[in-house]
Amino acid sequence: MPPDRTIDQIDRRILDELAAHGRVTVTELARRVGLTKSPCQARMRRLEETGIIRGYRAILDAVSLGAAHIAFVQVKLDDTTAPALAAFNQAARAVPEIEECHMIAGSFDYLLKVRTRDISAYRAILGQRLSALPHVAQTSTFVAMEAVKDRGP
Repeated sequence: MPPDRTIDQIDRRILDELAAHGRVTVTELARRVGLTKSPCQARMRRLEETGIIRGYRAILDAVSLGAAHIAFVQVKLDDTTAPALAAFNQAARAVPEIEECHMIAGSFDYLLKVRTRDISAYRAILGQRLSALPHVAQTSTFVAMEAVKDRGP
């Protein structure tokens, strides 16, 4: 967002409503935030154009889709030069079971959130895909027992 434009309280309410109810109509959104339809649409368009709203998507139930098992994986690389990091990043993006991949400042280099149907499927992914990612020297797995808070509805 340009430095001369800040998010005001109405923008924040629009963002909160869209985050909670992404399929709300513009008319209903405008009513909820105290605007008429046209100014609400203009604000939404500005929030989209400035990249604050990056997109809209359905939140899927992973359990219903057969991906109930969540593992968090610490990854240490054997090389952390820019080309090595770029190679790892590109390869990690291509693994569909990796739901999230974050570079970490700490005693390891990356933290992955990996979703599979069960522990057997995870073990196969670990051995065949994760350990084979470029420059992986070591992994440590932590299996989630329960999602206490998730960004879902």
